[in-house]
Amino acid sequence: MEYFNQFIYDFIDILNEMSPYLMLGFLFAGILKVAFPQRFIDKYLGQKNSKSVLNASLIGIPLPLCSCGVIPTGISFFKSGATKGSSVSFLISTPQTGVDSILVTYSLLGLPFAIIRPFIALTTGFFGGVLTNKVDDSDNINSEISSDNCCTKSEKNNDGCDSNKKLSKTKKSKIYTLFHYAFVEFLQDISKWLIIGLLLAAAISVLIPDDFFTSFIGNDLIGMLVILIASIPLYICATSSVPVAAVLMMKGLSPGAALVFLMAGPATNAATITVLNKVLGKKTMWAYLISIISGAIVFGLLIDNLLPREWFAFGGLHHHMTGHEGHWELPNWLKWGSSISLSLLIINGYFQKYLSSKKELQTQITIPQKEEKFVIVNGMKCNHCKNSVEKHIGALCNIEIAEVNLEQKILRMVGTSIKLSQIKKEIESLGFEFDEKSEK
Repeated sequence: MEYFNQFIYDFIDILNEMSPYLMLGFLFAGILKVAFPQRFIDKYLGQKNSKSVLNASLIGIPLPLCSCGVIPTGISFFKSGATKGSSVSFLISTPQTGVDSILVTYSLLGLPFAIIRPFIALTTGFFGGVLTNKVDDSDNINSEISSDNCCTKSEKNNDGCDSNKKLSKTKKSKIYTLFHYAFVEFLQDISKWLIIGLLLAAAISVLIPDDFFTSFIGNDLIGMLVILIASIPLYICATSSVPVAAVLMMKGLSPGAALVFLMAGPATNAATITVLNKVLGKKTMWAYLISIISGAIVFGLLIDNLLPREWFAFGGLHHHMTGHEGHWELPNWLKWGSSISLSLLIINGYFQKYLSSKKELQTQITIPQKEEKFVIVNGMKCNHCKNSVEKHIGALCNIEIAEVNLEQKILRMVGTSIKLSQIKKEIESLGFEFDEKSEK
């Protein structure tokens, strides 16, 4: 019972430290969504040079994309004409940071880490993109896939490629888009992994002895290698990795090894590695992994050996949980108010998912139009994945409606002469898995 009570206490402490900055970060995420539309992002990634690679990193750093959401977005850039180098640069820099995770990093790990993280994301993303351009010169996109997304004038006039179908959607105000994306869509994507990160951080705080890493490992480089091996296959988003790293540092993990976890945890996971190998090729995959692994070790060693340890001992969580004074803290009413608001928003997100899933199932049953087919698409985990599939399948000339039930992984299509071979090619080009036995 004592361990359970301590677990609840630590969980609430970590949540209270994070929640005000998370709420502010979500708001900035909505502002970015409105201020920088997709066409603006696509415009600057198409040249095979260092400038495009740098643009990709700069665009990716503030974007609040989760680790799974960045995969279809990066592949979408590649399919839209971005080079492999630019795509890899985006895929490396984006999941390491985000406006929300930078603010949370400041709240739990202090200002030095909050400054260093985006700088390292920029550097490793740029290095990875340049390396990819050097080792992999095959930037050809499947012409059949590209041409399938376009309609000729005659096709627009004669078949299911209705040029007005995009205009049929109700146009929402920018204010609505800002708040809906920030506190519904993006929060839905991150909430599951945020909860897991908080639970894991609280469990580590209770179960692992203080000074565990200094007593049992004792070597910063070995600690980095242990964390690296554990992080590469792990799926964790940039924001939820922060409380885990903060607690590990309180248990004796060096700042450099914590940085390794903050880099490799969000930027690498089994799904990302598989997709890169399948869609962009083996050379690009290895350039991606080498960039992240070497960058994590190099910057981790630099932090441990060149920067004062005192810089990394002023995180709000450390001082709050250890009882140290002298650190400016937000007022308790703001912390508790933000935690309660965040909890209610997360509950609302799951409730909205339930309603959306129920509505989509009813739509599937009650609206039989033209030719209607259902397929299962495995690998979709968040709204970015959902939107990417709907966007690319909906752009096909013969598809009028493309709707994804994210909970059941079902893609519903309404159109004329729907060819499953064509749908399979488009889905797999995005890095998802088409279920051969899924047609209804």
